[in-house]
Amino acid sequence: MEGRILNFRRGRHTQRTNQMIVQINGVDTSEKARQLLGKTVTWTSPAKKELKKELKGRVSAVHGRKGAVRVIFDTGMPGQAIGGPVTVE
Repeated sequence: MEGRILNFRRGRHTQRTNQMIVQINGVDTSEKARQLLGKTVTWTSPAKKELKKELKGRVSAVHGRKGAVRVIFDTGMPGQAIGGPVTVE
């Protein structure tokens, strides 16, 4: 499955750089999003072939009522990841 990173998980004064809000294609309700809990999410950097990185995370919770999910990655994510594609296995 494919998805898109919407933003960091953040509050008014803090930003958690290892947690991202992701919208997955074809998931538009919180019930459908609940079925994805525990799945692995992979983001691939847009760097050159030798420098490509794959950062992996897992779906931890549903975010809102429109099917977005919260993904906790192993390391902090770069700002260039916002708006970028991810794959869900």
